[in-house]
Amino acid sequence: MTEENDTMDLWTYEREQWENGFSAVCGVDEAGAGPLAGPVYAAAVILPKELDIPGLNDSKKLTEKKREALFDLITAQAVAYSVARVEAAEIDEMDILNARMLAMTRAIDGLTVQPDLCLIDGNRDHGSRCAIQAPHVTIVGGDGKSASIAAASILAKVSRDRYVSTELDSQYPQYQFAKHKGYGTKLHYEMLDRFGPCPQHRRTFLKKWEQRKP
Repeated sequence: MTEENDTMDLWTYEREQWENGFSAVCGVDEAGAGPLAGPVYAAAVILPKELDIPGLNDSKKLTEKKREALFDLITAQAVAYSVARVEAAEIDEMDILNARMLAMTRAIDGLTVQPDLCLIDGNRDHGSRCAIQAPHVTIVGGDGKSASIAAASILAKVSRDRYVSTELDSQYPQYQFAKHKGYGTKLHYEMLDRFGPCPQHRRTFLKKWEQRKP
């Protein structure tokens, strides 16, 4: 199967909703739920119908260079897009599931075009405190099945990586955030052992690390 066919197959879910009468269909995804530090990001994207974006796919299946190139293509051609985040302190205050829902809600609310329907990646649309209120359907593995969600996954991932690799890395150079993006790598844990956590660390994610400290 060619790359172009792969891309066109990603429009199946959008076509179904267009046929149901929904015109502005928005894809929504988040990035950064797992790291020990930094915000969780989300993006919402409304693409022109049947827009051909060669190589569009789940952000996790793409190289950093390809994600960066697609980021520019998507932001230049989208009908509307929005990127939002929930900070580490907010994650600690409410838990990561609620933070993910809040980030996606903020991204949807930030769109300049009101979506008729949102395609949400995953199988969750609410936590104990935060729920997605906009009309929506959830799609498990949606970032590899829907063009709109794939686009959102790229915007969320690239936006978070850029923030962590530049702003957080310059604020807290001792942790070498540009190398691990805040994930729980061996290097990151070594830096935690050496310097302890900073204000950008999610303290609720460090309980096991704190328990094993001497």
